[in-house]
Amino acid sequence: MPLHQFLLEPITYRAWNRDHTQIKNGGQWVKAHELKEHNRHITGIDWAPKSDPIVICGANRNTYVWSQKDGVSQPTLVILRINRAAPLLKWSPLENKFAVGSGAQLIFIYYFESENAWWMSKHIKKPTVLSLDWHPNNVLLAAGSCDFKCRVFSAYIKEVDEKPASVLWGSKMPFGQLMSAFGGSGTGGWVQRVSFSHYSSVYL
Repeated sequence: MPLHQFLLEPITYRAWNRDHTQIKNGGQWVKAHELKEHNRHITGIDWAPKSDPIVICGANRNTYVWSQKDGVSQPTLVILRINRAAPLLKWSPLENKFAVGSGAQLIFIYYFESENAWWMSKHIKKPTVLSLDWHPNNVLLAAGSCDFKCRVFSAYIKEVDEKPASVLWGSKMPFGQLMSAFGGSGTGGWVQRVSFSHYSSVYL
């Protein structure tokens, strides 16, 4: 297994681009871009698999969405308005929203408002979130928490989402609706990872 050393500081996060071509060039590592708006440690990165923007959150409690224009990466600041760091984030399947989990017991759902060219947000208040995954329908969001529970919420936003079809957990999906919850009996532990199956009806 080859070893590559980039920096003196620890690498806290990494992400692939959509076709896995921009993390390594043949047998040699080549720096293509340097994204350096954050002034504190990076806590989460997600690289959109289709349209290719990158969303990054850091310990400074801000998030940036990076998009390329004429071969140059340009940032858009997204202010989280929280008093704790955001340790994870995840693009939705259609890449018109992204979810941010925080230590402030909030899940933020951001969507792009084209009229004002700004990322707007709504939030779901639940225990500290450790893991997130989107349902393929772009509406449901699974969250694993510190209280030993997995929950499925509706992240439906009428400004950007089409009305979703019925799913295993019901047909009414207003934003923030708790669709299902598992665990929390006192015999479990922190839910560090959560993921929907390809069949969309099961998550782990």
